[in-house]
This record gives sequence, structure tokens and C-alpha cells, in this order.
Amino acid sequence: MGEIGTDDRGLAAAVGAGGAGKEEEEGLGVDDDDEETSPIEQVRLTVPSTDDPSLPVWTFRMWSIGILSCALMSFLNQFFSYRAEPLIVTQITVQVASLPVGHFMARVLPRARFRAPRVLGGGEWSLNPGPFNMKEHVLISIFANAGFAFGAGNAYAVGIVNIIRAFYHRHISFFTGWLLVITTQVLGYGWAGLMRKYVVEPAHMWWPGTLVQVSLFRALHEKEEFPKGSRQITRSKFFAVALACSFAWYAVPGYLFPLLTSISWVCWVFPKSVTAQQLGSGMLGLGIGAFTLDWATVSAYLFSPLISPFFATVNIFFGYVLFVYVIIPTAYWGFNLYNAKTFPIFSNDLFVSNGTSYDITSIVNDQFVINKDEYNKLGKVNLSIFFALSYGLSFAAIAATTTHVGLFYGKEIYQRFRASRKEKPDIHTRLMKKYDDIPGWWFYSLMALSIIVSLLLCTVLKREVQLPWWGLIFACGMAFIFTLPISIITATTNQTPGLNVITEYAMGLIMPGYPIANVCFKTYGYMSMSQAIAFLSDFKLGHYMKIPPKSMFLVQFVGTIVAGTVNIGVAWWLLGSIENICHVDPSSGSPWTCPNDRVFFDASVIWGLVGPREIFGRLGNYGALNWFFLIGAAGPVIVYALHRVFPSQRWIPMINLPVLLGATAIMPPASTVNYNAWLLIGTIFNFFVFRYRKGWWVRYNYILSAALDAGVAFMGVVLYFSLTMETKRIQWWGTAGEHCPLAFCPTAKGVDLGPDSVCPVF
Repeated sequence: MGEIGTDDRGLAAAVGAGGAGKEEEEGLGVDDDDEETSPIEQVRLTVPSTDDPSLPVWTFRMWSIGILSCALMSFLNQFFSYRAEPLIVTQITVQVASLPVGHFMARVLPRARFRAPRVLGGGEWSLNPGPFNMKEHVLISIFANAGFAFGAGNAYAVGIVNIIRAFYHRHISFFTGWLLVITTQVLGYGWAGLMRKYVVEPAHMWWPGTLVQVSLFRALHEKEEFPKGSRQITRSKFFAVALACSFAWYAVPGYLFPLLTSISWVCWVFPKSVTAQQLGSGMLGLGIGAFTLDWATVSAYLFSPLISPFFATVNIFFGYVLFVYVIIPTAYWGFNLYNAKTFPIFSNDLFVSNGTSYDITSIVNDQFVINKDEYNKLGKVNLSIFFALSYGLSFAAIAATTTHVGLFYGKEIYQRFRASRKEKPDIHTRLMKKYDDIPGWWFYSLMALSIIVSLLLCTVLKREVQLPWWGLIFACGMAFIFTLPISIITATTNQTPGLNVITEYAMGLIMPGYPIANVCFKTYGYMSMSQAIAFLSDFKLGHYMKIPPKSMFLVQFVGTIVAGTVNIGVAWWLLGSIENICHVDPSSGSPWTCPNDRVFFDASVIWGLVGPREIFGRLGNYGALNWFFLIGAAGPVIVYALHRVFPSQRWIPMINLPVLLGATAIMPPASTVNYNAWLLIGTIFNFFVFRYRKGWWVRYNYILSAALDAGVAFMGVVLYFSLTMETKRIQWWGTAGEHCPLAFCPTAKGVDLGPDSVCPVF
């Protein structure tokens, strides 16, 4: 689920690179006294050990393209987050798209030189100091991605504003929302500053995920030479052609023929069968036979399948098949677990015991806390079997991540951390000594300022955020404690355990009945840690690419402020201008269903308003799901034991239970059609194309991914401003959803959802 396993998406996408970290013998076997190289083989093969300090980085091109990219990326990601198939424009898209823009500006801008005023340091400057270089490009990419932690396309705290206004229908001021976004985003800088010398400068803290970025930058900037008579085209031309095709095609599923988003032909063959539609629906069922011709659907939740290593795809495939096609049918049709047939098989809504929707607003009083009398009248909250077991798997994935990393990577992490404290600087650290380091007080001042403003938010504006001052201190303490160990895990294995479920579980036990306090606590505790790790990852990228540290800091800080401001501005605009946003009927064909915010809202009810004791404790229906913590913790122990007993079986250590168990952690809101298409395309490109057309894959794979994302994003905005905003719609069979209305129906005997329901009474 999007709310449950946010970090698992980044984990799944990068696990292939993390797997490379298992080559610990080679990585640690290199003589650490050799300062002319890196002790990590993957770094030696990927990162250049040279630097040109004369390359300009503080240029008009960098600032203009960087700010524009940051604002545009923030706008698009926030805009698309409300739609039925959210699209996340990734850093790779900006990385590829900004290159031709930079080269164009280098050709057309005047090269005249000017002398800067003395108050600005004096010296000469120019709008065009020469060819567009790789360091400028790196800073633009970091600029655009500033403020977005792993797996997120927008500021996490915007979800708080969304659920207050769109779901609880309560008031929050723009200023309060802006402070929430900015403070939660900036707080991570303090933790990053404290940890930087431990996890960025040491060579053994190598951050495998950054090597993908380094490889792509080098590929984009290397001079392309083709044999005489070759029919190959340059990467920039390929990007332009693919972008144009993606842009033109998205007008079909995005407006003219939305049915292509989920083609569930089983529903057409059996229009009156509830069971058949539950099996065949790609949006509300198990998606048997469902497929899509819409790239937005393919990349909506798991990001582009073209950039996920095949190793991760295989683990996700087995986890997905096990959960969706074995566990769910057995629990629903076999055992009717948790009265599953009383509710839809696939839904992220909350229900009363009789199968009707739970009226959340009726159990919230004027003080924005739970009304116990009304809650007792309605009864316990019930979940669909898919939603309930997804929580169970998320518990297992969290526990499995800890055990898996400890068993398979614990020795490596310990050895590398010890080595990092004693080792002499490697070639990259020595090259970075040429640049002025960031003064420590920059980090500490930002951390102190953000904590002070957050405390004011929790005292002066406590009525709007509910979080008490001690809750903020507790959240900061959790983030501080976990940032170093989790950043070390990420830096050596590329796996990033998340704190979202742990934080909301803890606050729900301590302070039940306060939904906004719970999500604020989770955001301050979980997101500030995630932001710190994202900043540290960017610092390591800058370390490898020899970017002056002060430039890195300022670009990240300015980008974070710009991104957060654009995010909250777009959210405020859409929440106030689109009627019934987040409450439209999914079968109506309207795209404004807010799937991520729906899950965020449900989480605020489950963990905050009602509280985990009432749902996962002895008082609730789902207490048995806590056993999944133990199951998840024990799973990697079994795999590790088998690996030690049968060391010659190389397939055993490839069983990555955190990825396998967390494969469906974003379901719901992700649906089966998303997974079907993602797995199919990922297999085609990262197995067949990679194996049999590797030259094409190396040259064009990432370029194609970026072009497809960008084309969909640009056409989506064009369609909104030119047609949707003007209420110009077309109505025909192809715009009326996937035609699986019965997939949402319960199948238990005697469940009657009322005269307006299309569901039969069995």
C-alpha cells in the first residue's frame, strides 16, 4: 500500500544494485593504502578518478534550468498525484531532458563577460562561460530532485493538507500547511550534516544507487561516434522521437479512450457474474487477463519498469503471484477470513460490519477527535481482505528487512564502518579536498531553526496540527536515532527500511483519537529521516562527480524550498477548484480519485482516530496480523540457514524476503493491472532486450524511460488546461471506466447495499 510501504518501492527498484554489495570479499580485499583508487570494485569500474576544478558550476544555465526543472517537476508530480493513475516524473527524466536544453543555451546565450559588483565578490562572470558541462548537469538534476525522498514524487506533508480539506472537510490555513511542508522537508538537513562525515566521505560507504546516476551522466556526456553507414541515431534524437510519440499517444487513453487504462475483457464476457468480475477486473479485482495500453498505468506506482533490475522484478513477481493468486483467493473463497465475503475483495475503503461504507465524519467531533458514542453505535472498523492482509505483509516486510540486512549484510556493514573510521582518504575524497567544505553551522542553524518553527507550529497553531510539543521532540528523537544505522545500511546495501508504520503505530498507542496528530508525528519522524538519507545520497553523488560541497548545499536547500512551495500551491489550487475532488466514483471515468490520499486518510483513521488497539489489539478484529512481525523476522533466518547448509546453491541467497514480502506493499492503491503491465514490460526490457540486445539497452533504455514519462506528463497537463478545466468531455462506451461494476460487490448471503447499488443480494 502506498501508505504502508513507501520505502519498499525504492528498495525494490534498487535491490539489484544492492545485491552487488554482496561481493564483499572483493570490495574489502583491496589494499586500503592505495590512495589512487577506490577499495570498492563497483566504484573503480564506474566513477572516474579525475577532476577538472576549472569547470564552471555556478552558472546562469545551472540556476535557470535547475529552478525551472524543480518547479516543473514539483508541479507535475503534485498534479498527477490526485489522478487515478498517478505519474511520478523521476530524476532520470530531468537528467535526460535537461541535456539538450543545456547544450542549446550554450549555443545561443551571449558570451560577453561582465564584472560583478564588489558586494557580490567581484570578479568576472558571463551568461555563457563555455560548453555545457557535466558538473552543471549534475547540479541541475539534484536541484530538480531536491525535497523528494526515496520513493516520493512530492512533499509527504502535503498529504496532511489533502486529508484535512478533502476527506475530513475541516479547516487548515495555507500558512500552516506551508510551514508543515517546509519544516518536515528541511529538518533532514540537520541529521544529514551530523552524519555526513560518517557515511559520505569514507570510501566504504559507497551508496550503490548513486552509481546508476554516475553511469547515466557519463553516458550522456560521452561523445557519440558511429561507424560509417550506421543507422543508429543519437540519444538526443531518440529522446525527441520517443517523447513526441508518448506525448501524442497519451491523448488516446488520457481523454479519447480511457478504457485503454485497464482492458478487462473478462468483465465483458461475463457482464452479470460477480465472481468473474472479481477475478477479471484490473482495477478492483485480481486482474486475470487484464492489461493496459497506457504508460501512466504501467509506471504509476512502481516507477518505470525499464529502470528496475531484473533481479528485483523476479522477486516482485513471486511475491505478487503468491499474495494475489494464492493467499487472497484462499482467504476469500476458501476460509472467508475476517468475514471477507461481506466486503469487496479489493478495496482501500473502511466498512461497517454489515458491508456498508463507514461514515468517518460521523465519528469525528467538533474538537477534531474521536466521538466515542458515535463510534460505539457504528461498531468496529472493517477492512477488505486485500487491505487487511496487505497490512500484515507490511508488518512482515519491516521485520524481514531488519533480519535480512543483519544476517546477509551485518558483517559487511560492520567491517566497512570500521574500515571507514580508520582508512586513509581514497582518490575521490582527496580530490574533494580542493574545494571548501560546508561549515558545520550551516547545518546546525537550519536544524535549530526548523525545530524552533516546528515547536511554534505545535504550540501556537496546535489547534490545526494537534501534535503536542513533546510529540515533536519524540519524533525528532526517533529520526535522530535511526538516521545513522539506516543510512549505513543504505550506503552499503542500497536497502532503506522505512519508519512510517513504526511511527504511526507508536503514536497511535500513545495518543489514540487524534488523527492529525498521528500523521504529523509520522511525517516528522519518518520523513525527516528519509530526507536526511536522500540528502546524503545526493552528497555522495556530488562527491563522486566532484561538485563543490557549498554548491551542493545551496542547490539542495533552494530546491527544497521551491519544491515544497510549488507542491502546497498546486494542492491548494486543485483542492479549491475541482468539485468533489477525491470523492468521485471510480467507475465514472473521472481521473480525480486521489488514490494515495485515500490510503493516507484511511491510515489516519486506523492509526490515529480509532487507534491500533481498537483494530490490531485485543479489542479489534485484526489482532492476529501482529504475528506477521514474527513471521517476517523468522523468514530470513530460514533462508540464511539454508544458504549456510547448501552454500553451492547460488539461487538461495537471491531470495530477498524484504522485497518478496513487500512486493505488494503499495496495493492498494496500486491495482493488479499496474502490476501485470509493470512485470511484463520489465521482463521484456530487462531480461530479453538486456540479454539479446545489450548494446541497444545500454544506449537507449534509460532514454526511452525518461521520454515516456515526460511525454505522458506534458500531455496530461495539456489535456487538463485545454479540455478538463473547460469541462469539455466526451461520453461513449470507451470513457465509462473498465465496465466491471460488479467487482466491488460483496458475495456473502444477505448483504444488501441499498436500492442505489448495482450489486445483487445473494
